[in-house]
Amino acid sequence: MKEKFYRFMQGRYGADQFSQFLLITAVIILVVNMFARNGLLQLIPFGILIYTYFRMFSKNITARAKENQKYLQMTQKIRQSFMNIKQLSKYHIYKCPSCGQKIRIPRGKGKIEITCPKCKNKFIKKS
Repeated sequence: MKEKFYRFMQGRYGADQFSQFLLITAVIILVVNMFARNGLLQLIPFGILIYTYFRMFSKNITARAKENQKYLQMTQKIRQSFMNIKQLSKYHIYKCPSCGQKIRIPRGKGKIEITCPKCKNKFIKKS
């Protein structure tokens, strides 16, 4: 059975970030519809699911890749802000006192001597 599925999917686009977003959106709308009971909200998630599976099983790989690239470009700022929040929990970011270069230091190392990669200035900070 697994072999048949691999052969079926060969040459097809498969799942990507845009497909994942569409699936999550469809599930959220279905959950909202459980409480709202709106006729239009019942049709929208199924349309999204059909489009998602169409994208996954499509053999037009270039068109699907362009759609995914467009989605990634549109959501780049949002994804970047989440990455910044994630970085702040693992790293301290200090500025070099002489040149202003930002330096990322891992948290929890105690007091350490930091050497600026730009101007080679050394200074001590708590990580």
